Amino acid sequence: MRLELQDIFRAHGEAYRQTHALGEHQRKVMHAIEVCRTPALGGHLHVCPGCGDEQPAYNSCRDRHCPKCQALRQAKWVAERQERILNTHHFHVVFTVPGDLKPLASSNRECFFAALFKAAADTLLELGADEERLGAQLGITAVLHTWTRELKFHPHLHCVVTGGGLSKDGHAWVPAHRRYLFPVKVLSRLFRGKLLAALGAAHRRGELYGPAAEGEAFCRLKSTLYGKEWVVYAKRPFGGPAQVFGYLGRYTHRVAISNQRLLSMDELGVRFVTRGDATATLAPQTFIGRFLQHVLPSGFVKIRHYGLLAAGNVNTRLEAARALLAPVPVPQWALVLWLALSRVSPEPWSSWRTLYALLTGIDPLRCVHCGELKVRLPLPSSLPAVLDSS
Repeated sequence: MRLELQDIFRAHGEAYRQTHALGEHQRKVMHAIEVCRTPALGGHLHVCPGCGDEQPAYNSCRDRHCPKCQALRQAKWVAERQERILNTHHFHVVFTVPGDLKPLASSNRECFFAALFKAAADTLLELGADEERLGAQLGITAVLHTWTRELKFHPHLHCVVTGGGLSKDGHAWVPAHRRYLFPVKVLSRLFRGKLLAALGAAHRRGELYGPAAEGEAFCRLKSTLYGKEWVVYAKRPFGGPAQVFGYLGRYTHRVAISNQRLLSMDELGVRFVTRGDATATLAPQTFIGRFLQHVLPSGFVKIRHYGLLAAGNVNTRLEAARALLAPVPVPQWALVLWLALSRVSPEPWSSWRTLYALLTGIDPLRCVHCGELKVRLPLPSSLPAVLDSS
């Protein structure tokens, strides 16, 4: 049987909890992953009235850090995005921060991540609005990742940016260059200034904590960071909406490590794939500690939209931009899925069934032996309370 993150947590999680100080939310995430799709959460017994076959289907924890619970949520989210994709080329811009900032970020996660989002979005929107560059409002989707392939702490933003924008008067679409959006040095230096200014303001308000936030230490840190070149890079632009759909499907709901990357767990530790054919092996306690670095603050929004895609513009400026461009050739799977999810159904589980069938080609309520429609009988949960899945 293939190794899963759940196996590692169930084998070594209790020992880790006994020897490490954990926040309440980290404990909830560990527990959610440990009991996901087990009798502890209850579920349904699928009974075939034709041949009598019985198959239990246990409930998922639905925690956003669980590698087993992202596929259906991700598919639904991407399908819903089809109404907002613009038929233009898009750019993939990645904003990273120097290693010097990681201790401050680790001690002030919510404040730092929020500042990171705002600095990156403001950088792109300001350059887009500059009449000498584009003179238009861009559309941006930003996704926060906090890990490297080795599970080390490395906060950075992946931004999908429209290759052009809507003019200020809303009457014209202004296309960007096909090969690049803005010079990377201009991007990195403006981003550096905005993020450091935001952190400086937070420091003056007394919102930053930890050794790196102490008066003289913080001043030295800012001085050092202003003297460094930061890394912001733009990957090869997407060819069109189809590639944007594929990218969003891969990146938006990704967790720190997928079960597919886990290879083995033995007396030497946990072995997993890093990049290509390369692997790493970590002691179970070290592995769990690295994974828990990437548990986001409770309720923190990791996917955000700006400019034309901001909530306040979806029904106004975004619609004006869509009207100026050709209709989007939506992938067939996304269109079918969106139409299925748009229907109002009396069964609360119908969306799940539709999603599963579209993704796998299997109707989970149809008996694989005789083809009869199964009857769903409830299986009670053994837990006293519902898990927090934020």
